[in-house]
Amino acid sequence: MRTLITTKGAALDDPGEKAIAARLKVCHEDGFWLDIQAPGEEDLKILEKVFGFHHLTIEDIQHQDQRPKLEEYAGYTFIVIFTAKLAADGEIQFQEHHMFVSKDYLVTVHDDPAEILVTLADRVKRSPELTKGNPGFLTYLVIDDLVDSLFPLLESLDDRIDTLEDRILADATPELLGQINQYKRQVIELRKFIGAQRDLFQRLITHSIDVRGEELTLYWRDVHDHLIRQYETVDSLRDLLTGAMDIYLSTVSNRLNNTMKALTVIASLFLPLTFLTGFFGMNFLYLTANLEPSTASFWIGVGIMVFSVVIQFYFFKRRGWL
Repeated sequence: MRTLITTKGAALDDPGEKAIAARLKVCHEDGFWLDIQAPGEEDLKILEKVFGFHHLTIEDIQHQDQRPKLEEYAGYTFIVIFTAKLAADGEIQFQEHHMFVSKDYLVTVHDDPAEILVTLADRVKRSPELTKGNPGFLTYLVIDDLVDSLFPLLESLDDRIDTLEDRILADATPELLGQINQYKRQVIELRKFIGAQRDLFQRLITHSIDVRGEELTLYWRDVHDHLIRQYETVDSLRDLLTGAMDIYLSTVSNRLNNTMKALTVIASLFLPLTFLTGFFGMNFLYLTANLEPSTASFWIGVGIMVFSVVIQFYFFKRRGWL
């Protein structure tokens, strides 16, 4: 699926090879943005034959699984950046975006549907003045929207981790421990991609790509600032997850301590009772001859047992063990 939009807001839905080649001939007068979703053999042929992109960049599109990077070729710059979203099962799904940036045009290629780019395309159609008639500024708009799309994801993760901490305090179950490890793995992976993209845009600040029109270094600096904020947020989320793990371990340890305290109190109460019953249960002649004939001795023994339990309760309460 191909969509072509000029800097003046004109749009072509699913343009063919000839239409793209014709638009490419006049791109110095009216720059354009070509977006390709789920590229097929025909799309790859257009990229290689019509635009003349290097075969290594075409291989990157075919194989995917790249890392965020910026590579300069003759006449254009090849950029790979990532966006991410939360799936229904709570896993983070990363989406890879390939960009061919020239001073007169922009080509974006991605496998999965990108609602962000569809929304931006509609905005440019309705308000072409957003591009300032400059393909370079249009490139900035696309990159800025892709980078900013990570903020809602980070906010959602923050809310989920806060909810997870509350659930741990209420009842620390092994299921919650699994969720902590799941979020921790996702945050580490997210941190890796955002860190790489932050370094990529650091290069753009010191060495801007070849674009037509006004200097865009200030705008790249703004994108870089957003990535720094995202990176710091990810670090904060990692610290929150470490704190959640500490809360989980403390909660489990306190619960174990309370259980052991209850068992210790029960064992302590039965200790003197066991001693008394064991002592008077011995079959010595003296004990059987003197204790069996007397009914009062039975009640004295019971009273001693009750008294020992009461004394222990009083002692435990005074010490604060109960």
